[in-house]
Amino acid sequence: MLRLLFYIFIGWILYKLVFDFIIPVYRGTKQVRRQVRDMQQHMQEQFRQQQQQQQAPPQPTSPSAPKREKGDYIDFEEVK
Repeated sequence: MLRLLFYIFIGWILYKLVFDFIIPVYRGTKQVRRQVRDMQQHMQEQFRQQQQQQQAPPQPTSPSAPKREKGDYIDFEEVK
């Protein structure tokens, strides 16, 4: 009888260990890994976009617009 109670107690302890500790830790670790992977992918995408923007040649100004030097005066009309 005492041996049966001991086995039941050990079984209950193992059940609690597995379902209250091991499985939640496993799920939490899996979720954290997924979030870290997603964050790394997001950062790599941003880095690639920045690299592409830096490598892209600057857009030339339109030839119809005259280049103005510093100090040029631009006429304007006041609108009421």
